[in-house]
Amino acid sequence: MRSQALKALKEAGVASVLINPNIATIQTNHSLADEVYYLPVTPEYVTYVIERERPDGIFLSFGGQTALNLGVQMQRMGLFERYGVKVLGTSVHTLELSEDRDLFAKALNEIDIPIAKSIAVGTVDEALDAANKVGYPIIVRAAYALGGLGSGFANNEGELRNMAARSLTLSPQILVEKSLKGWKEVEYEVVRDANNNCITVCNMENFDPLGTHTGDSIVVAPSQTLSDEEYHMLRSAAIKIVRHLGVVGECNVQYALQPDGLDYRVIEVNARLSRSSALASKATGYPLAYTAAKIGLGHTLPELPNAVTKTTTANFEPSLDYIVTKIPRWDLAKFQHVKRDIGSAMKSVGEVMAIGRTFEESFQKAIRQVDPKFVGFQGDKFDDLDYELSHPTDRRWLAVGQAMLHENYTVDRIHELSKIDKWFLYKLQNLVDCTRAMEAVGSLDGLKRELLLKAKKLGFSDKQIATAVKSNEDAVRALRLSMGIRPWVKKIDTLAAEFPADTNYLYTTYNASSHDVTFEDKGTIVLGSGVYRIGSSVEFDWCAVGAASALREIGHKTVMINVS
Repeated sequence: MRSQALKALKEAGVASVLINPNIATIQTNHSLADEVYYLPVTPEYVTYVIERERPDGIFLSFGGQTALNLGVQMQRMGLFERYGVKVLGTSVHTLELSEDRDLFAKALNEIDIPIAKSIAVGTVDEALDAANKVGYPIIVRAAYALGGLGSGFANNEGELRNMAARSLTLSPQILVEKSLKGWKEVEYEVVRDANNNCITVCNMENFDPLGTHTGDSIVVAPSQTLSDEEYHMLRSAAIKIVRHLGVVGECNVQYALQPDGLDYRVIEVNARLSRSSALASKATGYPLAYTAAKIGLGHTLPELPNAVTKTTTANFEPSLDYIVTKIPRWDLAKFQHVKRDIGSAMKSVGEVMAIGRTFEESFQKAIRQVDPKFVGFQGDKFDDLDYELSHPTDRRWLAVGQAMLHENYTVDRIHELSKIDKWFLYKLQNLVDCTRAMEAVGSLDGLKRELLLKAKKLGFSDKQIATAVKSNEDAVRALRLSMGIRPWVKKIDTLAAEFPADTNYLYTTYNASSHDVTFEDKGTIVLGSGVYRIGSSVEFDWCAVGAASALREIGHKTVMINVS
C-alpha cells in the first residue's frame, strides 16, 4: 500500500520521505521514495527527520495502526503545528473519532447509526460496573490497538477481570461491549474525497461468523449471502458514516449483521489502510492506496482516471463477475504448547487470495495455495469433532470437511455447531456430492467428460480427482487434455466487462469459453514466494519486485506468479 502511495507522489512530482525500519519491504527502495530513513516510527525519530527534511505535509494513513497512533500522539504534542507540517488526507481529529471508543459511539449516535451497547472505561473496576449494565456475555476492545490486540470475550466477572487487566496494560482505554458472537460479519471499503464524493469500492463477507478477527477469518468478496436490501442498507450506512466522520481518502467499515433479519451494528471504522484494504484493492483491481494518496494531494474522484479501464473515472464503483476467497495463513505449529483457538485478537501471519467464477472453485484454489499439502476441500482426524466445529481454530475448515466427507454430518447440524451461514455449507456440500459421484465411478476409464469438466469447474485439482477415481495425477491430466478441457485466462476487469479493461491482473478458470489475453509475445516468469510464513516473508517480495523491475528496464516482458 505504501508503494502505491509513493508511486502516486512521484507521478505528481512531489518529493517523498519514507520512514520505515523494515529493510525487507519494496517501498524502501530508492526508486520509489526520494529519501529513506531506516528509523523507529516514534515521535522522537520522526521529529528528527522533520527537522532535517522540513516537509510540507505528512500522510498518517498508510502505515497501519502504528503510524496512526504516532500521528495522534504527535498532534497532541503540538509537533505538526510547531514545524508547519500539514496532515494530508484524513485529519487527526477524524482518526481520533474512529479510534477513541467513547467518541466513536457518540459520533454514530448523532446520525442514528446503530452500534453495539457499550461503555468506554479506564480501570478494571469500571469495566466490571460497565459489564453489569451492558450484560454478559461481553467483548472487550482496546482503543488504538493493532489486530485486535488486547481484545477478547468474557462470560462472567472472573473472565472479565483478567481480560480487562491485560487489555489495560496495552491501552489506556477499553470498551466493554455487548457480544454479538454468531452474527454475520461484513465489511465495506469506502473512498471519499474532500468534495464529499464517496464510493464503496468493495464489500466483503466473512465465512466465519462474528467472534473471529477478520484477519483470522476466511473472507469472500463480494458478499454472497446478503440480500439486495441488506447490501444497500449497509452500503448507505457506510457512506453516511464516512461523510459524517470526515474521512478524506480510504477507510473500511465493519458490521455485525443479524443472520435472520435487517438488524445490524457497526463494529468499527478503520480510517486508514489495512490488510482488508490490500485484499479489496487486489480483488477489484482498484488501486486504493494510489487513489487515497491522490485525494490527499487535493484531487477529486471524478477527475482521477480509473486505472483499470483508462476510459472511466475513479468515481465508478467496481462490479465483479468473479469471486475472491481469502484464507489466512498461520504458523502456530512452529510454537510449542500454543493454543490453536482463534478469536478477536489476530494470530495469522499472512493470507492468500484465490479467484474463480464460483465460490467452490475459488475456495478450493485458496486451500491449495495456503499450503501445498492440501489437495482441496478435505478433512482431518479430530478427537472431538463437535468441539472443533463449535470452537474456532486455524483448522476449523478441516473439521467441516471431516464432518461432511467422512462423518455424514448434515448442513443443519454443522450450522448449529459452527454458525457458519448455510449458503456456504451448501456450496461445500456440492464439493462432497461431486467427490462421491467420482468415487462411485470407481476408475479413470469410466470417468465421463461431463463429470470431469464439472469437477474442474468446481475447483478440483487433477490430483484430487485421481484420488477419487483411484488413479494418478499424470493419468488424469492426460485424459483431461485429450478431452480438450483446459483452463481459460481471464482479467480482473473491475466493471464486469461493461468497459474494456487495461490491466495486468490475471487469473485462470475452467468456468469460461475464451481467453481475455493473447500469448503471442514471450516473456520471463518471476515466481513469488507464496503465502507469508515466519522466516519467509516480505523480503522475498522485495526480491521478486526488484527482479521484475530489472527485467522491464532491459525490455523483457515479465510474468509474476504469486498467491499472496
